[in-house]
Amino acid sequence: MIANTIKQKYMAPTLRQKIKLSHFFYLLLTCGFLSLFLFPYLYLMLSSFKPPREVISSTPAFLPSQFTLDNYLAMFNQLSIGKYFGNSLVTAAFATLLSVLLGALAAYGLTRFSSKLGNLFLIFTLGVRLIPLISVAIPLYRIIGEVGLMDTKLALTLIYTSINIPFVIWMMLGFFDSLPKELDESARVDGCGMLGAFIRIILPISLPGLATTAIFSFMLSWNDFLFGLLFTSTSAKTVPVGISEFLTAYNMDLGPMTAAATLFSLPVMLFSFFMQNYIVRGMTMGAVKE
Repeated sequence: MIANTIKQKYMAPTLRQKIKLSHFFYLLLTCGFLSLFLFPYLYLMLSSFKPPREVISSTPAFLPSQFTLDNYLAMFNQLSIGKYFGNSLVTAAFATLLSVLLGALAAYGLTRFSSKLGNLFLIFTLGVRLIPLISVAIPLYRIIGEVGLMDTKLALTLIYTSINIPFVIWMMLGFFDSLPKELDESARVDGCGMLGAFIRIILPISLPGLATTAIFSFMLSWNDFLFGLLFTSTSAKTVPVGISEFLTAYNMDLGPMTAAATLFSLPVMLFSFFMQNYIVRGMTMGAVKE
């Protein structure tokens, strides 16, 4: 009895030390991977505060010799950043709203009314999502030009919506599958129709999944460069297309370009940071069907 007590007294600190060392090792490993992912962005952000001559220097440095806002001032002088940000925000926001609404309705119908036609539709949407976007750029260009929507925010909104809807459908299938069908039956007993049950019961419960899907859909639309380049020229030009104008065959303004890229990345990063709980809950909510 006494021997066991002495053994526990002197062996316990050694065990705690091993646990602390293992935690320290995992923390060090995590910090190492995190630094690998953050280093390019930190270098970009710090370069935006460097003097213009240091950004294009042949011997680059991680930290600026002095912090200056010259690159941001040059960016505002050379780029209509406010207009481009407005175009990107409007097209991405409306495309996200439409794709989440239509995709959620489609996913709800497919989970509640399973049929062979519905399964074929799912395979079709998956095939559409797997098609490289560059392969449909020319047909879309012809269609947009013939209907007279070239260089308009409506054209980008419709294109982003059509691209995001298959993604939303497949994302929301897992969330709606995890919800018992008894919820719909209880709502109908209380007098709700199918649409009423969807709006009043299913949507509030699926809020984490909707938020996660909306975030990814917004990011896909916000970061698009291909269709923004093809379908806009002046009026509806987005930020990624505007940033590319700093690189030409005769000029390379990397300083203002880093400033514009930093500003462009901040909204999505901040939004994702504050919505990370929804992202985690949404990604795990549809993982297991109860």
